[in-house]
Amino acid sequence: MLLINTHKLEKSFAGKVLFQNVSLGIEEGERVGLVGPNGAGKSTLLKILAGQAEADKGEVTAKKGLRMGLLDQSPLFKDSETILQAILSKCDDEGESLGLAYEWMARMELTQFGEDFLVKDLSGGWRKRVALARELVLSPELLLLDEPTNHLDVSSIKWLEEFLAKASFATLIITHDRLFLQRVTNKIFDLDPKNPNYLLSVNGGYLEYIEAKEQLLQAQEQREVVLKNTLRRETEWLRRGAKARLTKQKARIERAGDLKEDVEQLSQKNDARKVKIEFKENERNPQKLIEVDSISKAYDGKVLFKDLSYLVNPKTRLALLGDNGSGKSTLIRILLGQEAPDSGRVVQAEHLKVSYFEQNRETLRPKESLLKNICPDGDYVHYQGQYVFARSYLERFLFNRQQMDLPVEKLSGGEQSRLRIAQLMLNPAQVLILDEPTNDLDVATLTVLEDSLKEFNGAVILVTHDRYFMDQVASQIMAFHRKPDGEVSIENFAGYLQWEEWFEEQKELEAQALKKEKKDLKASNKPVKLSFKEKYELENMEGIILELEEKLSTLQAESGKPEVVSQAEKIQELYSQISNIQAQLEKLYARWAELEKKSQGAL
Repeated sequence: MLLINTHKLEKSFAGKVLFQNVSLGIEEGERVGLVGPNGAGKSTLLKILAGQAEADKGEVTAKKGLRMGLLDQSPLFKDSETILQAILSKCDDEGESLGLAYEWMARMELTQFGEDFLVKDLSGGWRKRVALARELVLSPELLLLDEPTNHLDVSSIKWLEEFLAKASFATLIITHDRLFLQRVTNKIFDLDPKNPNYLLSVNGGYLEYIEAKEQLLQAQEQREVVLKNTLRRETEWLRRGAKARLTKQKARIERAGDLKEDVEQLSQKNDARKVKIEFKENERNPQKLIEVDSISKAYDGKVLFKDLSYLVNPKTRLALLGDNGSGKSTLIRILLGQEAPDSGRVVQAEHLKVSYFEQNRETLRPKESLLKNICPDGDYVHYQGQYVFARSYLERFLFNRQQMDLPVEKLSGGEQSRLRIAQLMLNPAQVLILDEPTNDLDVATLTVLEDSLKEFNGAVILVTHDRYFMDQVASQIMAFHRKPDGEVSIENFAGYLQWEEWFEEQKELEAQALKKEKKDLKASNKPVKLSFKEKYELENMEGIILELEEKLSTLQAESGKPEVVSQAEKIQELYSQISNIQAQLEKLYARWAELEKKSQGAL
């Protein structure tokens, strides 16, 4: 069944056409990926589908009563909101949705914080889980997700992959995570001005999309060549002033005009503009850039790493991998000299030059223009030994002249990332430290960034949730792993897929250990602690039973009234309701006895 469809949607922003003639449809059970270059209008299209924005032209038609959820790129919460309050905040009847809210808290592993924990005190990854639970408690038939993997650690992304791949509802997901797209989607929408009518729809995963896109671009390039040759012949004929009937000559002139317009449009579509990224290298690089000798670090008794030694040299291509809070950012601060280890030592090369891309791009000044961010004084920047006009330098990063005077806060996330890279490229460096540089960047820019990091003549230390990017850039992965007993280990791998295989083995071993522990506990006849959901169920069981018994008494009294007994249809309906309630009560009493027994430890 078709859930939602659009007909010839068009949207412009600040005088620029984002997209036009966009027609698409999403059916039950489809898992659709929405890809395309930064600035193509993907998030805008998502908001139009969700009814949060309006198209300039065209129509959106949804199935009657369609339940839809939207997970924003940066979900918003009130400062005073607890986890439970946030999850229930979009529900019409909080009491009716309470049981489902507790279920999603458990499935999102949020019960470890407790229902009264404030959302604002959670990390970005956990806030994303709360936002997802807030949408899922509405039981959507279609869930729209805008960059859901941003701010999630790799194990959380793997969890989300598995969850969405098995979901019963349809999804439309904006993401540039290529592995995520391949594993989660069965259809791809590509929103790109290069496509005919801006949208390319491909049935299949990301691999099938790449092949279809390549074929489309090749066909358009061939068509451009054919049209250019035809235009050249027509132009030559017209210049010769061929003798012909006036109507025929006029038709050929008009045809040449149409051809010229078609060629210009195709040339624009086929003009593959790419970001030009080339980091400025230091002239001399010593072999020991940063030496880490037996360092340890702990916070509030929680050990992040112990006796860690590592040598950073010009050939280092290191990716740090681990859950949020595992110690990746702490290690980066120690390498930068911003924080001291509890023990051990860190020795930097003399006059070491480090360029640091911060996860939240804190170095950017949001209220100032792009030009002022890249060139605070004057009109020129110093790049690769030459003075370059600042506006020309920004054009390397696909910024147009109108954008350059805008405040940075008006830019999209991907555009801000490009601007931060533009800043870093102005400074010579021996070490590049990049903390989540891939957030919001489109695939074309990611590919250019991958190539530039491979060619950089210095060390690269990387934190990213983009597994493909990690595998392309890093030659070594340092993984932070916390075991169920709290003990920390740091494991080294040659690539991401090797880590993933090891990670799955660890999960299996931990599951087997937990199963054995439960079996031993049952054998010892020790009390078993009720789960969060079971505790809630038990506490509310008596009230539910009393409410049903009152309803049963009312129905039984109603069924005995003389005026009702004479109405066959009415009495049949009442007896049906009485029968249903009695069956519910039997189940509830049995469940109550089971939970009471479990809570007392009599297994």
